[in-house]
Parts: sequence; structure tokens; C-alpha cells
Amino acid sequence: MLSCDICGETVTSEPDMKAHLLIVHMENEVICPFCKLSGVNYDEMCFHIETAHFEQNELERSFERINTIQIRTSDNRKDNTLQCRMEVNSSVHSACASNHPKTSPQSLPSDDTLKHKAYSENLTESRKFLKSREKECDLSKIKGSIYETVYSPPECPFCGRIEDCSQDMENHVKTKHANLLDTPSEDHDQPLYDCPMCGLICTNYHILQEHVDLHLEESNFGQGINRVQCSRDLELAHQLQQEEDRKRRSEEARQEMGEFQKLQRQYGLDNSGGYKQQQLRNMEIEVNRGRMHPSEFHRRKADMMESLAIGIDDGKTKTSGIIEALYRYYQNAATDVRRVWLSTGVDHFHSSFGDKGWGCGYRNFQMLLSSLLQNDAYDDCLKGMSIPCIPKIQSMIEDAWKEGFDPQGASQLNNRLQGTKAWIGACEVYTLLTSLRVKCHIVDFHKSTGPLGTHPRLFEWILNYYSSEREGNPKVVCTSKPPIYLQHQGHSRTVVGIEERKNRTLCLLIFDPGCPSREMQKLLKQDTEASNVKQLRKFVGNLKHKQYQIVAVEGVLSSEEKIHFQDAHLRPS
Repeated sequence: MLSCDICGETVTSEPDMKAHLLIVHMENEVICPFCKLSGVNYDEMCFHIETAHFEQNELERSFERINTIQIRTSDNRKDNTLQCRMEVNSSVHSACASNHPKTSPQSLPSDDTLKHKAYSENLTESRKFLKSREKECDLSKIKGSIYETVYSPPECPFCGRIEDCSQDMENHVKTKHANLLDTPSEDHDQPLYDCPMCGLICTNYHILQEHVDLHLEESNFGQGINRVQCSRDLELAHQLQQEEDRKRRSEEARQEMGEFQKLQRQYGLDNSGGYKQQQLRNMEIEVNRGRMHPSEFHRRKADMMESLAIGIDDGKTKTSGIIEALYRYYQNAATDVRRVWLSTGVDHFHSSFGDKGWGCGYRNFQMLLSSLLQNDAYDDCLKGMSIPCIPKIQSMIEDAWKEGFDPQGASQLNNRLQGTKAWIGACEVYTLLTSLRVKCHIVDFHKSTGPLGTHPRLFEWILNYYSSEREGNPKVVCTSKPPIYLQHQGHSRTVVGIEERKNRTLCLLIFDPGCPSREMQKLLKQDTEASNVKQLRKFVGNLKHKQYQIVAVEGVLSSEEKIHFQDAHLRPS
């Protein structure tokens, strides 16, 4: 039987008690027997007790189960056991039933603490009763296994003391171990220690020391991670630098190769064919553009093949008699010229379809050789020789290399000229002339000697070259001097004379292989105009390249002198 703690009414079961409480005491105030919570309905209060006071409520129910087991195992003390079970059941159900304070005279005293006190006393009596029943019924093993399973008394985390309930344990910790808590008890005035690293307040110096040690260990660990990360960063930076250097070297190599290929194309060393291939290709272009008839193409092709076969220039780009025409012009006109010196007879050769863009050095050699062939002084070394075609000149230079002349220049051109569009300069002309026993030398004008990058000393040297003979005082002097090979970066020309103006300035007379025959032939007219001669004149201000080289012929080499130059193996300087 269950008895209502509010009004004392007795009911037979728990559902009846709940119904009684709902019906009779529904409007009364519900108060938690553990924490005095009020102002909620019955269901809310039951949920509150089950969640907030689960340990206290479960403890009482555990005692009820223990008592039930004891009752079943003891027949002799059945009445006393029944009485204990009723007391425990009354205590367990009072957790819910006593939620409603008494309002009648039969209720508990108005002070709610008395009710909780009575509950505690009942619980204590129940424990004593269990202990007595354990001795009498010899149920220690049953009690130990079941009691430890359903209830484990709280143990102090600092000293290991065991208390009966959580409240007692809380009071024990607050009073006995207040110095170990973050907030010290009000009864003890202890010093506080602030962590210098995070500001945490500690009540014990040793705890603070351990706490700071943890900070230091964490810092050392972080520094180790930082060192590892720094090492990784350095490794990554090194890899990135290596990759950047590799890309830079690759780009430099690519640019260098591009420049090298450009130079190869510029100097005709790109294996794209030589004079013959370019001649045929350019004539085909002329035919395709309608500027050359096919029959003309085949005629020129046949002439070219014949010229290449015999090694003699076909003369289609040659203009003769210009020196004689200039002599007449200066005799009859050119009133602003004080004196003029002219080379011996020189034929002009200009570039053709086969050597356009790279053949100037070969054409200037043809001009120089044409003058030597007209000079009796060179009959001994050039006897029976004709003006060679460009492929033949290439073959002659290769033969000079094979004889031992200019090995350095041969190496620079891979010892090969035939079948290429390789440029030649002053050194190759010097080598070829020397191999033919023509005495000559190279003079370098490696820097400017006048204002604005001009070369007045070059003009003075050429004047001295032509005026060294005793010629008297005529206005026009036809010397026995061969023309001068003049080289600068990217181009070469032939100097055939020099003017001395009435204002004492000097002016060179130059044959340019880039000037076509139709322009040069204008100089052959009887009434040559100054405008036609103008294309030959180059004043000091017209020659402003950084460096110039000249090849000047001086005479004929003896066989012994040729062998001497051949054995010297030195590049002229």
C-alpha cells in the first residue's frame, strides 16, 4: 500500500498514486524534493528529477531492488523485511509524491528542509537495516555484487576518501582541498600566482611551476616544428631557385641558338645551298612573277652552268671603262676639285641573282683582280688567269687554306666555302692574294679618329697611298696603284681614287657591288654629269662605321716570301 505524503490517503499501486496526485493535488504547487525547484507541472517535475537528480533517484531505486532480493532469500524474517521494503518503497515514491507540498493540517511542516531531512533519515535507516540483514542472512556476496554494480560511492580525486553521496563529497573537497581548486575557500586567505605566459591564476606555486613547464614544453615542440618548417621552406626555396636557374639557362641557350642560327643565315652557313641554288631559285621567282620569260630562264641557266663548269665569270655583271670616263670628266669639269688620284683600270662587278645579299666580298675581289690583270707588273704571278666566278673563288680560298694559309680563318668557316653562301672579308681576300703571290697587307682602323664617329685618318692614309708617286702637279693623276679593298661590318666596297677639294677636304671614289650596271653605265657617257659621279663620292662624314679594314696591294711576292708567309701560319693583324 502507498500513502500520499500530502493528504495521507492510501492507495494500492503506483498508477493509482499518480492518478490521485493528478486529480486531488493538480492545482497545488509542485516542489523538487532535492533542489526545491517549483513553478512547473507534475510531468515537467518528473522529467526534471529524472535528468537533474538521476543519481539520487537511482540510488533509492537500487536500495529498493536490494531489499526485494533480501526479502526473497529470507523466509524467517519475512515480516521485518516486508516492513523494510515498504519503507524503501515509500521513500522511492516520495520522490515524486512529495513534489507537492502539504496544504492541509496533516501535511509536513511548512519548512521544506524538514521533509528532505526526513528523507535522509529514512535513507540512513534503510542502510543500517541492510547491514543488519547482511549479518543475519549471510548475504554479503549477493549484496557486494549487486550493490557495487548499481551504486558506486563517490571517491575524492585528491585523497581517495569515499563519501556516501555526491553532496558530502562536494563539501569534503571544498573544505579539505580548497587550496587545490581554482577558487579558494573563503575561510583561507592564500596567495595567488599568475601564469606569466597565459594569465591563468594558480593557488599553489608548485602547480604554477608545472603549468609553466607545460608551456615551455609546448614552446619547444613548436620551435622544433618551426625548425622543421624552416628547413622545408629553405629546401623549397632552393628547389625554386634551381628551377628558375634551369629555366634561365634554357632560355639563354635558346636565345643563343637563335642568334647563332641567325648569324649562320646571315653569313651563309645554314646549309641552304650556295651560288647555283640561289641563282636558280631567284630566276624561278622572276618567271613566276612574269618578269622573266621562260626562254630567258633556260638561256641564263645554260650560261650559268657553262660558267660554273669552266670556273670563269660570265661577265654579265661587269662594267668596264669607268676609270677612263672619270679621267675625262675631271679634265673637263669638276671645277670644285683641286686634284684627283685614280687607280689603274678597274672593272665594276655587281651582285647577281646567285650572290645577292652575301657576295660583296667576292665581287670586290673580282674588281681588284681585274685591275691587277691590266697591270703588267703582275703578269708573272697572274699569268694566263681570268676573272673567276664566285664558286671558283670559293674553291681557290679553300685551296689556300689547304696550303696552310690562315688556319684560324679556315676553322671559323669550317674549312668549307663551296656550296655555301658564306661571307668573306679582308682576311680571306688577303689569304687568296697571298696564295697567288700578290704582296699585300691589312690595315685596321679600329676606332674613330674624328668628331661624330668619323675616320679622317683613313682618308689621310688612302691619300698617302695614291700620292706617293712623283706625278708632278696635274689635276688628274692616273696612278699605277691597284684599287683598295675596303671592309666594314656587314659590307665591303672598292676604293678606286680620292679627290682633294679646293677647300682641302678629301673625298673617296668608291665602287659599290650593290650598284647595278645600268647606274654605272651612266658614267660612260661623253657628257658625264656631276650627278652621276655623286654616287661614287664618299666624304669623311659618310663613313661612320665603328671599324674599317683595308687590303692594299704592294707588289709581287717571290716564291721564298710566299713560303715564309705560308709557314708563318699567322692571321694578319
